[in-house]
Amino acid sequence: MAISNSQPGIETINLPPKSSFHPHPITSIEETGLPSLWLQDLALKILYFQGYMSGFKMAEEIALPFAGIVDQILESLKKEKFVEIKSSQQLGLGEGSYVYGITGAGIMRAREAMERSQYAGPAPVPIHVYNMSILRQSRGRSFFTSAILHKALSNLVLNERTYERIGPAINSGTSMFLYGPPGNGKTSIARGIGNMVLQDTMYIPYAIYIDGQIVKLYDSVNHQLAHEDDTTTLGTGTLKATGKRDLRWVKIRRPFIITGGELTMEGLDLVYDDINKYYEAPFQVKANGGILLIDDFGRQQIRPRDLLNRWIVPLENRIDYLTLQTGRKVEVPFDVMIVFSTNLPPKDLVDEAFLRRLRHKIEIGNPSFNEYREIFKRIAAIKGVAYSDDGLRYLLQEWYIKRGRKLRASHPRDLCDQILDISRYLGTEPVMSKDLLDRAAEAYFVDI
Repeated sequence: MAISNSQPGIETINLPPKSSFHPHPITSIEETGLPSLWLQDLALKILYFQGYMSGFKMAEEIALPFAGIVDQILESLKKEKFVEIKSSQQLGLGEGSYVYGITGAGIMRAREAMERSQYAGPAPVPIHVYNMSILRQSRGRSFFTSAILHKALSNLVLNERTYERIGPAINSGTSMFLYGPPGNGKTSIARGIGNMVLQDTMYIPYAIYIDGQIVKLYDSVNHQLAHEDDTTTLGTGTLKATGKRDLRWVKIRRPFIITGGELTMEGLDLVYDDINKYYEAPFQVKANGGILLIDDFGRQQIRPRDLLNRWIVPLENRIDYLTLQTGRKVEVPFDVMIVFSTNLPPKDLVDEAFLRRLRHKIEIGNPSFNEYREIFKRIAAIKGVAYSDDGLRYLLQEWYIKRGRKLRASHPRDLCDQILDISRYLGTEPVMSKDLLDRAAEAYFVDI
């Protein structure tokens, strides 16, 4: 069953039966789904950049098994005199131990290939295989109870009404709009949700192949590697190839990606590198199977309404359209929970039509006096500041009530840090005395 209506010039995605996904090992060039000439160019570029290399090392770099694939690629290149064997003295390890070097003719062909793309890393997987993998690894709906949610967010002080709104939003698995004054834990709530929801792992490819074009997907900054026990050792070093799976894939924890003021409209589509001549996947594709947090929403370099309009189709249809430089549009799954977090009033950012598409809108308001007291007690214990109810009453009366200042959940942490800084300088114990509280508040608060 198609997950969307097909459009002219747009590849559609067919939903396979829901199942777990494991990248099974491949044994032939045909099973890679990639043209043999393209793989030869990739091998030449790797040799061009890295110099002499054994067959086993080439297999490691290209993330394909030596037997049946890399050996065939190198044999074809050797017949065409693009590579030559430089050394074959390591007996007992077979042809994989032969050291290969690129020839003059190979250098010319490698340079021609680099004019098209300078990508020289693990072999990619075809786009339709990537799409299938995401659909099979879909998060689906969550089923978290109140007890589980309270445990996951136990480090935060939230009222019961807030829990009752967060829980259904998580279980929906769609989108969430967190709003309210700054400093009350919206980002911390989103992180807590991520830690609770994204506890399992998934597979993503290092890169995706689309009609000769490469889209880099794996990102060491935004993707956290998961433990794998399928590495083995052979002779002189550790080899990645074990035969247990297709090594073009990497096992990661489900992604939790945060983007803020640096987000642009261009960053929501395929980003083409004019120098290296390949694409970088946008944030929402890197976040597939996980959560994408748009932090400080409304402070991006583009108008909030333009940014939100970009999300309307993906949020409703669970698909996204990416555009190559050729103008071709490619359809990919949109299996992402989008969390918008903003300090700005919703009426200043979005219209009613878009708010309707965001299923769950949750206001994270200022803490009550009792909640503020609980936060201060917890933070003081963690920071090593001697807590005092009398000191807190003094702080609230002098620096909040008399001055008409609103409580913020972040204030206890910051004030405790101020007390620590001041007490170290004065050589005194960090306590909630009137003197230290006044000094801390004077240094921290600014009337705007």
